[in-house]
Parts: sequence; structure tokens; C-alpha cells
Amino acid sequence: MPTRTATDPKPGPEPRADELLAWYDRHRRVLPWRALAGEVPDPYRVWLSEVMLQQTTIAAVRPYFERFLTRFPDVVALADAPEEAVMSAWAGLGYYSRARNLHACAKAVAAAGGRFPDTADALRKLPGIGAYTAGAIAAIAFDRPEAAVDGNVERVLSRAYAVETPLPGSRPEIRRLTQALVPADRPGDFAQALMDLGATICTPKRPACALCPWMLPCRARSLGTQQTFPRKIKVAKGALRRGAAFVVIRSGDEAVLLRTRAPEGLLGNMAEPPGSAWEPDYDVAAALLDAPLDARWKRLPGLVRHGFTHFPLELTVFVARVALATPVPAGMRFTPRSALDDEPLPGLMRKVLAHAFDPKPEPEAKPRGRPRKEPPPMPLLAAMEAPVSMPDPVPRPRVRAVPKPQPRPAPAPPPEADDLHEGEVEPPATPTSPRRRGPARRRP
Repeated sequence: MPTRTATDPKPGPEPRADELLAWYDRHRRVLPWRALAGEVPDPYRVWLSEVMLQQTTIAAVRPYFERFLTRFPDVVALADAPEEAVMSAWAGLGYYSRARNLHACAKAVAAAGGRFPDTADALRKLPGIGAYTAGAIAAIAFDRPEAAVDGNVERVLSRAYAVETPLPGSRPEIRRLTQALVPADRPGDFAQALMDLGATICTPKRPACALCPWMLPCRARSLGTQQTFPRKIKVAKGALRRGAAFVVIRSGDEAVLLRTRAPEGLLGNMAEPPGSAWEPDYDVAAALLDAPLDARWKRLPGLVRHGFTHFPLELTVFVARVALATPVPAGMRFTPRSALDDEPLPGLMRKVLAHAFDPKPEPEAKPRGRPRKEPPPMPLLAAMEAPVSMPDPVPRPRVRAVPKPQPRPAPAPPPEADDLHEGEVEPPATPTSPRRRGPARRRP
């Protein structure tokens, strides 16, 4: 068991397989490659699905798996198919070395009688089968008590036991912890239950711990640090690489010039339009030196961007139309546009062809910060027309202002006798109405 630190909570219950299997019986997912409860799993379907699901999501694999089974219903049919047909059926899933190993493994199984080995050690001897795939096939298809540790299982176990060692260094410890939990009864269901738990409950972000059957024994949840597991070492992404792709369209039948990449290296044995090398300092101005033939090349606006595991890529696309009698360059071929779906074109090259037939300009970079409001543009006709003179407004009639009347002065009070000068006569008093007197009151 992993050592506890001072921050670990008090020892609690350990994760148990029977609790996980009880949860799986109620919530198991229905998948096209998974046998229903009570059915015997098909080793060919288990092997095919496990190879396809490596570094690929279920949503992306589902339609490819069904088309693959229709085209190659068993391992013998897959072994007898030409490699070009296998690569064409795989095109779009990425990691194309898996398709080549898949074909080689099918030939090895077919040569041995068409039956897969039933032990993990024997399965690992087949082309393209590693520790995880061997454990998954042995457990799911043959009910062997083997641990199948993928990314989902690594996340679940690193949280359940709070494994502090970062990936990939912690993988041996996680595998040992997983193997110790595998039950002797129903090991295949246990392997699939761990996968479902990691895919639906113990997700990378915001895990639904309240619904998890291992909520109580989970040490990371007890510490409140479940979203920080598994520990990982950040890997720096490679430098940006650039290059050019040349799409030649033949007039008359609209055929496209293609070639097959070298079997070794990235996108081995896949089809592509001819192009340049992919380099960090590639000079697009001199790209026509890498063109496959002399033609009137047109550089399309925009770029085709693609991300590989170790580096991002930007391709500039050039298009040229040639005559129907144009000779085919050595090592290349013209494929009718209607038959492009049968070519093993990886996702990157499908992007290149889509851009060639329907080019899209590079989107403008949005300025940072709050957008600045621009005045509405002036209509084109309004800018070209002569300015229209407007008549002056009719003046209002003038009204002469009436002067405000001055208040009348108050009459001066009569002068007192002492204020009369010598020789002046006091003016006569203003007659007043006689005051009516009432009868005199008697005092008591």
C-alpha cells in the first residue's frame, strides 16, 4: 500500500471490487463492441475496439468501428485485405501506425488458425499489442484475472490512493494497485467497470464524487484534492513547423494528384497531395521550388492548421489546374475527385483538399480589450452625390416690446407745524367723513 503522509486523514475503508461491480451492474454502458450481460465476448471485437480506442474518444471510434466490421467482419477477412484498403478504412482516426500494426496482427492471428491467444503473455507477442491491450483482451475476452490500466484507470486509482508520484513515473505503482484489486470472479467486468467509472464519474474535471461507489475509501476526496490527481509533469510542446502543399487538379475529369508517403515515420503509407518538408524556418516565399511540376500556381489565402502530438503545423496551400494530357510525375497518381474517399487520406490532408476546393481567408485577429465603437459608415451614394442646399428658414415677425409702466409715486405726507418756514401757510386739512358715535356706555 502507498505510504501515508502527515496530511492524510484517518485510515478508512479500502476500495473493494464487489462495490464497483454492484455499481457496474446498474450503470454499465451499452457499446457496439461490448457484450451484453450473459453474452460471451468476441475476441476480435474486443481487440479491434481496444486498438481503435487508444488515444481516441468513444464518440470518434463508434462510426469507424461499425464501418470496419462491415468491411472486415472477422480477423481472416482483415488479414486478406490489401494494406491500402485497411489504411483507407482507418483514415481519420489518426496514429496511423496503429492501422499498420492492426493489419500485421491480423495476419499473424490468421496464420495461427484465426484464434487469438488467451493469455496476456502470449498476446503481447503479437504486433501492436502492449501491456494495456494484452491485459484488456485477456480479462474481457477470456476472463483472465489481468489488470487493464488505461488513462481512465490511472485517474481513478491515483485519486483512490492519492498517489503523489507524477505520471508517467507512477504507472508501475498504479498497475500494482490495480492488479491487487482484480477479483478472481468477473475480472472482465471489473476491467470494464473501472473504465466506465473513469469515463462517467471520476472525470478529469469536476468529478461526481457523490455518485461514486468508492466515495468513502477515496483518499483524494477525503483531502479535498481529487481534481489535482493524477500528478503530471508538464511536457513542453514542440516548435511550430511550416510547409507548403500543392493541389493539382486535372481539367476534364477533376482528378487530383496524390502520392503515398514513405512507410516509416509520421503518417507512413498514407496518401497526400505532394508537398514540401515541414520545418520551423520554412520560407513560403520560395515554396514554388518544391512544386511537383511546372504550372500556373495560385497561392490560396489562409492557412491549414493541424496539431500533432509533438508539434503544431501550418501549411500554405497552392492550387494549379493542368491539362488532361499532363504527364504524371514519377511516384504519383491522379485520383478522380469522386474516388477520394477510397484513398487513405489522413485528417490533415483532407483539410488541405477541403481548403483547395473551398478556400477560406484567414480570420482577422480581434484586438484585445474593450471594442472601440466606430461611427456608422456613410452610404456610398451619399458620398458621391453633391450636397443639397436647404432654404433658409422664414424669419419670425418682429414685435415691439411694450415698456413696463412705472409705479405711481406715493403722496408726500403733510409737513408738521414745526417744519414750516417763515411766511408759509399750512395747507387745509383733507375733509374726512364724520365718525358716527354710538351711545356712550355707562360705567358700572
